[in-house]
Amino acid sequence: MMTRALWQGLVAGTAGVLVMTLGEKVEQRLTGRPDSHVPARTLERLTGLPEHPGRRSVPVNLAMHVGQGALLGVLRSVMSQAGLRGPWASAKFAVVRLTNDQILENATGVGAPPPTWPRRELVVDLLHKTVYAFATGAVADALADRSGPGPGQRHAAKRPGRHADVGPLPREQA
Repeated sequence: MMTRALWQGLVAGTAGVLVMTLGEKVEQRLTGRPDSHVPARTLERLTGLPEHPGRRSVPVNLAMHVGQGALLGVLRSVMSQAGLRGPWASAKFAVVRLTNDQILENATGVGAPPPTWPRRELVVDLLHKTVYAFATGAVADALADRSGPGPGQRHAAKRPGRHADVGPLPREQA
């Protein structure tokens, strides 16, 4: 399961980053909001790379943006493989995605706690990270569905009072 979750998660997370980034670019065209270079500054501090205040490091920004999303996709894939699928799982994953950003940005001193942000910035960040989480979840769930129901889904199907809409069970367990 873990090998499958690894490659499927990298695919799902990368797809989620792509969808999120496209949404960000559309939003930026509509609002005039500039690119954020917080990801680059965070990665520079995490790795000890020299910081370049005032200079945009697009490759470093892209590496952190895509790398972080791809790696977190592995966790969402593990969720899918275990049977945690659908919108509830994606909503839970959105919280993980936001928390990961905040831990890294605040621990490195690059970011500030969200309650201190201007409300518009906060809403935009929540929106884009939620788009990422649901896009990543859709891909992770679709890939996991090909493997059949997860352990949690099989358990739920056997228990009275649990929802039976967990997808088809393998013949030997039905």
